[in-house]
Amino acid sequence: MTTKLLTIFTRTPLHVGCGSSVGAVDLPVIRERHTRFPIIPGSSLKGVLADLWNENAERNEEGKKLFGNTDSNDAAAGRLLIGEGKLLAFPVRSAKGCFAWITCPLALNRFFRDKGMELEAPSLEQEEVFLSKDTEIAFGENVIFEEYKLTKNRDITNNILESFKGLVSDTVWRDMPKKLAIVSDEMFRYFVENTCEIAQHIKIDDGKGVVAKGALFSQENVPSETLFYAVMNERENGMVDVLEKGLQDENNLLQIGADITTGLGWCSVKLV
Repeated sequence: MTTKLLTIFTRTPLHVGCGSSVGAVDLPVIRERHTRFPIIPGSSLKGVLADLWNENAERNEEGKKLFGNTDSNDAAAGRLLIGEGKLLAFPVRSAKGCFAWITCPLALNRFFRDKGMELEAPSLEQEEVFLSKDTEIAFGENVIFEEYKLTKNRDITNNILESFKGLVSDTVWRDMPKKLAIVSDEMFRYFVENTCEIAQHIKIDDGKGVVAKGALFSQENVPSETLFYAVMNERENGMVDVLEKGLQDENNLLQIGADITTGLGWCSVKLV
């Protein structure tokens, strides 16, 4: 049986919502209950992937094997096991180098566990940051992310950098070694919870020239250049290979989540 990781790198902002909210944002993104990290539910990923096969009559039977058959006369579970998309690296504004990708010990330890690597992420204090030797985002020993100044503690180890390099084929990821930073779990949670994009949506009443009644709402989006990954497993040999071939036929590009007609949710994907 084969297990691979599907990496999901957002080319445009992404909205996978959790429904309406009574908070300041009308349509927030779905998050983990305990960490508040944004996620992509496995059901959302399965639906997007299944559509690639269901929309092609020639691959319909293959799609039933991969994702299951809902026909009451021949119901069956899918032979491809799809995990939820977990957050690994998140872009934040940086006073130097334009922006940085941040990750944290919790996200790294999850990634190492799911990848089967015998590594353990280093621990650090809330005001500390780890950077690569070739970083371009530091002022001496300090970095400024959003409104926070953090102090460099040590260099990111080569084995962590190497484990990140092959995850994404997108050309923007080539600058990852110069822009990657490891921050504390607390700082990571703060940034991923408070620095997503908030888009305001309105509809104008053509007759009155003002916002139509009930047509003003705000929507939270995960920003471009965010990296998620999901574990792909199989109940039958060869299913992950079939998935990989199907993704290659789509140029390793998927649209995930809401607002396809306004350009949201386009992602570069790769099985590693």
